[in-house]
Amino acid sequence: MRIAVVGTGYVGLVAGTCFAESGNNVTCIDIDEAKVRGLQDGIVPIYEPGLEELLKRNVNDGRLSFTTDYAAGIAKAQVVFIAVGTPPGEDGSADLKYVLSAAKSIGENLTGYTVIVDKSTVPVGTARKVKETMSAVAQHDFDVVSNPEFLKEGAAIDDFLKPDRVVIGSENQRAADVMGELYAPFVRTGNPIIHTDIESAELTKYAANAMLATRISFMNEIANICSLVGANVNHVRAGIGTDERIGSRFLFSGCGYGGSCFPKDVQAIVKTSEKHGYDFKILKAVEEVNERQKHVLFEKTKEHFGDLTGKHFAVWGLAFKPNTDDMREAPSIVLCQELLAAGATVTAFDPEAIEECKKHYLGDTVKYASKPMDALDGADALIIVTEWNEFRRPDFEQIRDSLEHPVIIDGRNIYSRPVLESMGFTYYAIGC
Repeated sequence: MRIAVVGTGYVGLVAGTCFAESGNNVTCIDIDEAKVRGLQDGIVPIYEPGLEELLKRNVNDGRLSFTTDYAAGIAKAQVVFIAVGTPPGEDGSADLKYVLSAAKSIGENLTGYTVIVDKSTVPVGTARKVKETMSAVAQHDFDVVSNPEFLKEGAAIDDFLKPDRVVIGSENQRAADVMGELYAPFVRTGNPIIHTDIESAELTKYAANAMLATRISFMNEIANICSLVGANVNHVRAGIGTDERIGSRFLFSGCGYGGSCFPKDVQAIVKTSEKHGYDFKILKAVEEVNERQKHVLFEKTKEHFGDLTGKHFAVWGLAFKPNTDDMREAPSIVLCQELLAAGATVTAFDPEAIEECKKHYLGDTVKYASKPMDALDGADALIIVTEWNEFRRPDFEQIRDSLEHPVIIDGRNIYSRPVLESMGFTYYAIGC
C-alpha cells in the first residue's frame, strides 16, 4: 500500500518505519524542515532500540521517505495516519490543535478516496472533529478511523511488528477492510484485530494506560505500607502476581511513573469524565499517589543525612524508564531539583538521556558523568532512579570505596539488601 504518516515524533517514526519494513511505500510528513533533512540523512532524533537501523534500511531501499510537502506526501496515498502530538492543556485535557491542523491540511490535499487514521492518543469525539474539519475542505471521499497505538518505549519496534492486538474503530466496512489488509502481516500468528465503533477505540488506549498506571500506584502504596509494618513488597508481589486473576506484570514498586503517556493520559481521561459530569475518583487518587511517590527518594536521603547542605550525591538514571532518552515527567527531575534546593550538589549518569536532560530539563544545574563509576567521585551516597541493565550487577566493592559514605538509595529495588548489608552498605529501597 501507499501510506502517508503525518508527524515524525515517537509514534509517527515507529509506525512509518515498521509499515515500510513490511513492504509498504511510506512517506512521513513533518513541518519541521531541519528535522526532515536530518531524517532524510538517516539521523533519528529519538533513542529507540532498533529504530535507526530499520529506518536507514528502508530509506536506502526506497520504501521510506520524508517531506514537508503535504501535496507530495499524500498524493495517491490509500491510508493517511495522523500521528502528531496531543500535549496536555493547562487543565490537563488533551490539546487537539495539531491534530485538527493536520486534518485540515490532509483534507486540502486529498487526490481520491482515502482512509484517515487517528494514530495519536486522542479523547473520545476526536474522530468526529477530524471528519468535520476535513469535510469543510476536502474534494474527495474519505473515512476516518481510530487506531490507537500500544507501544512501550524501549520495546516499540517489537510491539509494532508483533502486536498482541490491533484495535480499529470504524463506521463502515470499506475502511475496516482496508485497515485489516494493512495489518494482516503483523498478526499472522493469530493475535486479534479487534473491530469496534470509533468511540470505543478512542477510549481503549486511555483505559489501558489508566489501568497500568493504577497498578503501579497501587503497588507503590503497598510498598509504603510494607515499610511501616516490616513486610517485604517483593514477597507480596510474588504472592499476588501468581494469582492468574491478577498476573505478574506492572506490579513493581518504585519512585513513580513518568513518560509521555501515563501522566498525560490519566489527566486526559479525568478531564473527559468531568466534561461529561462524572467524577473519576480512582484516577485522581492514582495521579496523587504518583506525584507523592516522586518525592520518596529525597525523603529517604533527608532521613539518613539530615541537613543536606554541602552534601554531594551520585544519581544513576535520568530517563523515566530504561531503553529510552525520554525525560518527560521523569522522577529524576523531581529528585535532583529537591536535592539542589536543599543545598546539595549532584552528578548524574544515564546511558542515553544526558543530552536531552541538558537541553530541556536540568541544564547545567547538575554535573554529568560519562561513565557510571565516574559519577561516584566525592559522592556521599548513590541514588538509583532508572533501572538500566548496566546498573544491575556493578562492582559493589568499587562503589563502596568510591563513596564518602557506603549508602545506596535504590528507587527501583534492583539490589539485594542482604548482599549489600553484608558488604557494609546502608541500603534503602522501596518497601523492602
